[in-house]
Amino acid sequence: MNNSIYPCLCIKGMIQEAAAYYVGCFGNGKIIQEMPFVIQIDLSGQKFMLLNDGPAASPNPSISFMVTSENAEETEHYWNKLITEGIPLMPLDSYDWSPKYGWLQDKYGVSWQLYTTQDKSDTPQKFCPTLMFTGTNAGKAAQAIQFYTDLFPESSIHGILNYSQKDGERPEFVKHAQFKIKDFSVMAMDSSADHGFGFNDAISMVVECDSQNEIDRYWEKLTADGGKEVACGWLTDKYGISWQIIPKALPGLIKDPERAQRVMGALMQMKKLVIADLENA
Repeated sequence: MNNSIYPCLCIKGMIQEAAAYYVGCFGNGKIIQEMPFVIQIDLSGQKFMLLNDGPAASPNPSISFMVTSENAEETEHYWNKLITEGIPLMPLDSYDWSPKYGWLQDKYGVSWQLYTTQDKSDTPQKFCPTLMFTGTNAGKAAQAIQFYTDLFPESSIHGILNYSQKDGERPEFVKHAQFKIKDFSVMAMDSSADHGFGFNDAISMVVECDSQNEIDRYWEKLTADGGKEVACGWLTDKYGISWQIIPKALPGLIKDPERAQRVMGALMQMKKLVIADLENA
């Protein structure tokens, strides 16, 4: 697994509380970087960023996190922790695909699919972002998977399962798919139901880049065909999914408080980030 790509959760004004909450819920975790506006945590070896301010939107289930457990007791433990002040979306129960599974939205609005695996080898990553293509995006999951795996290195498609007639969904739509970008596992599905939500910038994907050429390439491809530049290294792609394309060296540039003010001042003036200008700030 590659930690140069990871999710960012916007949890306004509560990131210290949320960081401790998630480490406590899942165990095997720690805070790895803490600043007034951002905290990075490690959960089972995977990086998450928590953002204190920024997007006005709130998280919704269009991006959820599949959490794989090896037994039902572990799944129940996570459920009992996360359901406090949360909302069940699918009850914790036995299903055809898992002996113990449940889908919920926690008290911060972040959605988790808690899954007990019957074969550990098919889910090598503990936490997998799961993209639900709804509304005008319904039916575009397969196209998006091809787009992302073509764009990012160390990518592969690990299986695409379409709906059957008995599912009451269009058979060309994706029921479940798993793929890797930069050796990071992601899942995807289509849903034509009227969910009333879609992708927004409350949950984004951070991509750390080694060079300006890498930043330039991702920026150009992800903003093409209806994607949009936003600000400060943020963009939305043609499906409405938000990305932060940042230099891998950025955390080092803002370690020193005095230099951090200059670097952040320069960064706030940019849309696509320019490494040389940040280093010279």
